[in-house]
Amino acid sequence: MFLDGTSNNKQQTINTKQKMSTFSNYNFSNKKALIRVDFNVPLNDQFDITDDTRMTATIPTIKKILLDGGSVILMSHLGRPKDGPTDKYSLKHLVAHLKNLLGEVEVDFANDCIGEVAIQKSAALKPGQVLLLENLRFYKEEEKGDAAFAEKLSKLGDVYVNDAFGTAHRAHASTAVIAQFFPAENKMFGLLMEAEVLNAEKVMHDAQKPFTAIIGGAKVSDKILIIENLLNRATDIIIGGGMAYTFWKAQGKIIGNSLCEDDRMPLALEILEKAKSLGVNIHLPMDSTIADKFAADAQTTNCESYGIPSGWMGLDIGQKAVANFREVILKSKTILWNGPMGVFEMEKFQNGTKSIALAVAEATKNGAFSLVGGGDSVAAVNMFHLSDQVSYVSTGGGAMLEYFEGKKLPGIAAIKKG
Repeated sequence: MFLDGTSNNKQQTINTKQKMSTFSNYNFSNKKALIRVDFNVPLNDQFDITDDTRMTATIPTIKKILLDGGSVILMSHLGRPKDGPTDKYSLKHLVAHLKNLLGEVEVDFANDCIGEVAIQKSAALKPGQVLLLENLRFYKEEEKGDAAFAEKLSKLGDVYVNDAFGTAHRAHASTAVIAQFFPAENKMFGLLMEAEVLNAEKVMHDAQKPFTAIIGGAKVSDKILIIENLLNRATDIIIGGGMAYTFWKAQGKIIGNSLCEDDRMPLALEILEKAKSLGVNIHLPMDSTIADKFAADAQTTNCESYGIPSGWMGLDIGQKAVANFREVILKSKTILWNGPMGVFEMEKFQNGTKSIALAVAEATKNGAFSLVGGGDSVAAVNMFHLSDQVSYVSTGGGAMLEYFEGKKLPGIAAIKKG
């Protein structure tokens, strides 16, 4: 399955790269570029942005258009407003920070994303200026994928640029439906979307082997589709986090009070059997750091993951597991990491995740290509200050997850149709 739902890898790779070159080669002089960005950033009680990663990621796209002599109209959602316009979710809170990020650039704000205000401000926009529209989700039509709403948005610009990979898995009006109102030559991916798509496709369709997928997290049910999709691609799959104990218990092992999805045990056995038949190596943690309760002040010790005593639970991988996983990672030429090895938010249980992050960084330094995707994995490499030591860190949690599962991403497909 490809990003747009097709499976002809070679031809689709060619098509994708052609689309990728469109943005860089396009002359935006005197054009109004309508850009779907992902400015869904966290705000504190004073409406200060606590993490501007999503905003900074799309600045190169905006600057390229402005340098060409074009103007920019930005549209985004923020949060999950339920009853129309709400001050808490207004994008007006982002204007000052956006000005700081762009430097000597005029940034205006429209208190609506459609209607007379949006139309007038867009029409009046001069080359080198930026207009930020109000929250798209103040209209229920956005999430419904309403075509009439999408058409109203499309009237605001000459060119449509999708640079919001974080929402590419949503068939919303501004992410997928809107593209149909622009001719093929005037709809394209922005620089951030280009990077996300090409790096994802490199891992899933052009991976050098050995290809190791590191899959962690709490539940098998959350990652089953990823694992099944990777069985046909990876040479090695490392399984860590709470989900590993379901695999151990499925094989008749004792896991104490560790997290386990009993209803997923037959599925875990199926995965192990399928991996064996395909020659894929599944690596489970041989030992664990165990605790007498799920708490930062818990008593801890180390034991085999398949012999955890009653009253104790595995909350991180142990030293033997770290050594084993590290050896596999350092032999790899392609690495995909999605999900932590334990409860890394608590200091007592972060050694496993940190050790794996360091191993991925070392393998990357030695020439491997590494992609980190998924909220917790990204949080981990940021926590340990290793984000600049891996090949690529994805900004799209849900979108990247669905891509790894082999699902069609509407925001990608809408552009590729052109």
